[in-house]
Amino acid sequence: MRSMPILARVTIVDRKGQILMDTLVKPTAPVVSYHAISFATAQATAAKLLEGNILVGHELWKDLSVLGVSHPAVDTRDTAVFLPFRAALGTPNAVVGLPTLIWHFMKRKMTMGTDSAEMSRAAMDLFRSHQKEWE
Repeated sequence: MRSMPILARVTIVDRKGQILMDTLVKPTAPVVSYHAISFATAQATAAKLLEGNILVGHELWKDLSVLGVSHPAVDTRDTAVFLPFRAALGTPNAVVGLPTLIWHFMKRKMTMGTDSAEMSRAAMDLFRSHQKEWE
């Protein structure tokens, strides 16, 4: 049986790390799930929240693909592909995991599997700490 990524949760935080959206989503594949909104509702809500805003995150192409939402590249700040981060770690051609970036630049421990809101805040913290370089 072939597995494919499906959306299970959407978390969006603002510049200050305040949660704008944090919801479970009923998967589009057979999975038992409770307390979740429909995929279409999550997709529409996220798209509306993102419209006209700068999107900050890590490996955003994965999240946007699974969510089925597009966002202008000019309004996207992806910590996974920010060259100064990769160059500082000596890996200019590789994607570096968010926990590694957080440790290197923020001296904060984080493990994959961390709460999605905390991962969103971590990406925002990285962006804010290097925003002048980014813009």
